[in-house]
Amino acid sequence: MKNMLKRGWRPLIAILIFIGFWQLVTIVFDIEDWILPAPTDIVLEGRDVLPDFLPHFYATLTLSVSGLLIGATIGLVIAALLHLLPRVRETFYPFLILSQNVPTIVLAPLLVIWFGFGSLPKLIVITLACFFPVAVSAIGGFQQTNRELLHYMKMMGASKSQLFWKLELPHALPAIFSGLKIAGTYSVMAAVISEWLGAQEGIGVFMTLATSSYRTPRVFVAIIVVMLLSLAIFGLIILLERLLIRWQKKGEQR
Repeated sequence: MKNMLKRGWRPLIAILIFIGFWQLVTIVFDIEDWILPAPTDIVLEGRDVLPDFLPHFYATLTLSVSGLLIGATIGLVIAALLHLLPRVRETFYPFLILSQNVPTIVLAPLLVIWFGFGSLPKLIVITLACFFPVAVSAIGGFQQTNRELLHYMKMMGASKSQLFWKLELPHALPAIFSGLKIAGTYSVMAAVISEWLGAQEGIGVFMTLATSSYRTPRVFVAIIVVMLLSLAIFGLIILLERLLIRWQKKGEQR
């Protein structure tokens, strides 16, 4: 905690200076709210709109977390299959790369045509955004398993299943969590984009309504909440990482 405070005060000061400069610019140049609202106006707008905004927030939160869990699970399963089956990896790894070359914003309308305006196309968009970083990071983690330990366990007669669950998977956890951190931030962004396609509620819907009515302070409220939500998911993943791989820190301290 002390280390966090020592390292965190510089970014905090930088953010406060930026907000102060922003406020000063809007006052000095008398900028209209609908062009660039002052930070104080955004805070006041956030307070006033909170009761109407909460249902949108809960909808996006549910969509983001659901898509992240599905995407991370699919990413881990794909990574394990590609790692354990080399011929499958040689055949399908290029398809894994190609899947990320299709812009989500282009694919999304097709998903609406195929699956309608329900939750399914939105979950598919988030899953497509989340599974790739987890899969690639996990494959890299599996390949970085300590070769001496691998050779030693093979000499002891360990089966492929034992090698995977007791050696390769634990050693890949730091890499897997790196992918999860990226996927966690992508999940919120993908949820907002998917809500632009057609939804009854969600932060994406809130932003669309605010933009169409030139209520710029509301747009900034939504943007700030999206940033904080991404940061919160990122922080939860870091907390989970510290709980699950304490052994790595102990090893580093030795």
